[in-house]
Amino acid sequence: MARDTEKKGWFKSVLAPQAPSEKEPAETAPVPAPAESVMETSGPAHPAQPPADHQKSLLSKDNQDKIALDVIVSIENMLKERQLLSYKNNGLEDQLAAANETIQRLKQEHIKKDQLIQEKSKEIRELENTLTHKQMGYDQLLEDYKEFQLSSNLAYEKLSGQLETETAKYGKLYEESTNAQYQSMLKINELEDKIRELQIENQKYAEQYRKIADEKAELLQTIQDFTERMGFSFAPKTSTTQMPE
Repeated sequence: MARDTEKKGWFKSVLAPQAPSEKEPAETAPVPAPAESVMETSGPAHPAQPPADHQKSLLSKDNQDKIALDVIVSIENMLKERQLLSYKNNGLEDQLAAANETIQRLKQEHIKKDQLIQEKSKEIRELENTLTHKQMGYDQLLEDYKEFQLSSNLAYEKLSGQLETETAKYGKLYEESTNAQYQSMLKINELEDKIRELQIENQKYAEQYRKIADEKAELLQTIQDFTERMGFSFAPKTSTTQMPE
């Protein structure tokens, strides 16, 4: 680039009015034709082309002095640079078109993504509302559970107190029942002993009764026999005397 700048600067100095030197003829001092060709090349993209013979005569390097040769070389370099810039411009235009297509595609994708984001945002809001309702239901259930747990604890404590009271009552009743059973057992044993004693006494009384009855029967028999003997002695023999029992 520095070299091109030097050439362009030198080319501008060449286009400036030159004083005729002693070594060069006076006819070669002004160079109007190359300046006009330079202006034409830097003009529109498709300028009117001069005749081919005239162009060849102007760009021909034969019979040219050093300044003209330098001018021709500079013009050729400028034309090459212009052609290179044209190629670059075409490439940049292709890149710009591709970039525009990419931008349009990205815009379409961005629009689709925005729509998708809106749909997802809507779904998220619906899920948030559902979650909020569920959270409210969970909080209500948690509050109900706490109240139920409190009432259950109170009922448990109450039942525990009643159970302790009933357990104490049962223990006391069991103790009283044990004492009553023991007293009943003692009483039964005492009664059994009395029954056995009474049975023994009854057996003795029965034996005494049988003995007395036997003695009475024997005495009555003796009396009867005596009476009969006495009756036979005092009564007629045909009469029979019956003794009352």
